[in-house]
Amino acid sequence: MRFLVANTLARLTLALSLSAAVSGIAAAQAVEKDYLSAVEADKIRDAETPNEKIKLLMQFADDRLKKFQYELEHPSQNNHTQMLNYLMNAYVGCVDDAADLMQEGVEKQQNVRAGIDLIAGKNKEFLEILKKIQAEGKEIEVYKENIEDAIEGTQDAINDAEKAKKNVAPPPVRRKS
Repeated sequence: MRFLVANTLARLTLALSLSAAVSGIAAAQAVEKDYLSAVEADKIRDAETPNEKIKLLMQFADDRLKKFQYELEHPSQNNHTQMLNYLMNAYVGCVDDAADLMQEGVEKQQNVRAGIDLIAGKNKEFLEILKKIQAEGKEIEVYKENIEDAIEGTQDAINDAEKAKKNVAPPPVRRKS
């Protein structure tokens, strides 16, 4: 009798722990609402230098902004509002991450000059596009807060890039022998 109770208790414990593990995995997958696809995240992870990572993030930001513009011109039948807000938030996430990588590279005295120049140049283009979208006001009430955040984040990235240009490690000097 004692063996039967212990065996039943062991099975019950195993069943409960498996159930908890499965629900934990499902919860972890549900929480993961990242603005990068798995393929994009892998590309960034596989990039070897901060400049390569910054370049990828700026490409992804450009992609999100173009998709946002397309969604404005060609509204989807369902989830249009959510799509606009998601794309604008994803754009800001890419720009912020690129700026963070740039600042980290400057702090670690890495060669991130190419990334700094890319962030400064592309974000100026992005800022013009964002301000144009905001000025035209097409469905602005739907994404007003997000576009304001995007403009602010883009302007911050430009300012950070200008500061970084002053603080970045100088290029290596080639000596003639």
